[in-house]
Amino acid sequence: MADVKKVATRDSYGNALKELGAAAENLVVLDADLAGATKTGVFQKAYPNRHFDCGIAEANMINVAAGLSTMGLVPFAATFAMFAAGRAYEQVRNTIGYPHLNVKIGATHGGISVGEDGASHQCCEDFALMRTIPGMTVMCPADDVEARQMVKAAYEMEGPVYMRFGRAATPVFHSEDFKFEIGKGEVLQDGTDVAIIAVGIMVPEAIEAGKALAAEGISARVINMATIKPLDSELVLKAAKECGKIVTVEEHSIIGGLGEAVCSLVSESCPVPVKRIGVNDEFGHSGPAAALLEQFGLCASNIVKHTKALLGR
Repeated sequence: MADVKKVATRDSYGNALKELGAAAENLVVLDADLAGATKTGVFQKAYPNRHFDCGIAEANMINVAAGLSTMGLVPFAATFAMFAAGRAYEQVRNTIGYPHLNVKIGATHGGISVGEDGASHQCCEDFALMRTIPGMTVMCPADDVEARQMVKAAYEMEGPVYMRFGRAATPVFHSEDFKFEIGKGEVLQDGTDVAIIAVGIMVPEAIEAGKALAAEGISARVINMATIKPLDSELVLKAAKECGKIVTVEEHSIIGGLGEAVCSLVSESCPVPVKRIGVNDEFGHSGPAAALLEQFGLCASNIVKHTKALLGR
């Protein structure tokens, strides 16, 4: 895929905020001394009076965002996923979630692909933490086009939103006429033997796995599930009924993320075997992003391996 355009979704986040800011005068952006890394600096340069650097004080930033939202503004609060979901969890839960305020959290640098920053910054628990907050919408885009549309959709909806964006550049596979909708999954490849449901930067890997499986005569349905909560229950259950087996793939712990969301749903409504591919019950470590993803099995070849094992082939 060397000739395919690649863009980091954190760049998409910054560009989308700048584009939205032109028409949405009530949009404000907060950052925790990371505007260069989270790419909110793009918005800051265009609209300096609507960008607030709260310093290395993430919990305070969330509280400030909550207060701004009560004044009719739509705040987007940005920092690394480890700090947004981890360090500021109590404030996200009690100050934004409990009163159901209209605050959008843009969490960048999620997952193992943070790379050299190591285990302390490789947040693989954020989906799980944010899913437990009542009323919180949890999303993670697969590419640049979806990420930009996701930011716009988050602005337009009322209520708290958590979005995870990546550090590493990833393939852009959506065309500009793609239409993103919160709570709706997307079938990228149809199939009947097994359904592969992926999120975020694992979606391109799932696409490659689907092609490899097809070459071996295995019909795999590949689904992009960008919204983890609310999950597209209709699409998941249809896949369960029509394919009979499911593989989930995420750059997140297999505990509490997409895999468990899918398992909870199908176990109650249409029990089928589910194989969860993600980070096992372990911490990451420092290293090049691509090497780490392969080491932790977050790659097309490992998806193919486990899918074939699930099918008994």
